[in-house]
Amino acid sequence: MTYSGAVKVGGPASVHELTDLMISKVAVGAMNNNAYLLRCRATGEQLLIDAAAEPATLLALIGDDSIASVVTTHRHGDHWQALAEVVAATGARTYAGRYDAEGIPVATDVPVEDGDTITVGRVELTARHLVGHTPGSIALVYDDPHGAPHLFTGDCLFPGGVGNTHDDPEAFASLLHDVETKLFERLPDETWVYPGHGDDTTLGDERPHLPEWRARGW
Repeated sequence: MTYSGAVKVGGPASVHELTDLMISKVAVGAMNNNAYLLRCRATGEQLLIDAAAEPATLLALIGDDSIASVVTTHRHGDHWQALAEVVAATGARTYAGRYDAEGIPVATDVPVEDGDTITVGRVELTARHLVGHTPGSIALVYDDPHGAPHLFTGDCLFPGGVGNTHDDPEAFASLLHDVETKLFERLPDETWVYPGHGDDTTLGDERPHLPEWRARGW
C-alpha cells in the first residue's frame, strides 16, 4: 500500500518503506499526537520519536525487537506521556534537546545540540535545534542516500505554518528564522515532512507560503 501519512487514533500504523529505513507512523492520545518508529533494515535496530501517549499502543508497535533509543522532540507534555512506561519496558536510551531536557520528567541520557548525530543501526539522523515553540525543540533529518531527505519536525513545522508561539512576536520570529535557515535553506523541495500532529507534507508544498506566514505573524 502506498504511504500517505494519514493516520487516526485507534487506527493502524502507516508504514513508509525506504531502502535502508522503515518508518511506521501511529496517532495516539487525546491531542492526536504522531509517534514514529524507525527501523534500520540492515540491523533491525529501532528508534522511537515521541512516546506521546498510549504506552500499550506504542509497545505493540515496537514489538519483540524492542527499541534502542527514544527521542523526545520537545518538552510539552503531550509528547512524553508514555515515555516513562516505554523506557521502563525497553531500557531505551533517551534523547532530547539540551534546552528542553529539564522540562521532561524522565531523565535525558543524551542531551542533543544542533548538528548532533543520532544513529539507529546504520542510519544516521541529524538534529536541528529550532527555538520558538519551546527553547529546546529539535527536528531530525534523515538524508536518504537513495532519495529525498526525510524530516521529523515535532511541533515546529506543519502543513500550513510553523508551530504555535502563543502570540509572542519574538518567539515567532525566532522559530520562523530557524525553520527557514536550518530547514528550507538546506533541504530540497522533495523533503518529506513528518510533523508531531496531523498529516505529512513536503518542504516544496510549504515553501511558497513562507512570505504569507511572515506577514500574518503565526
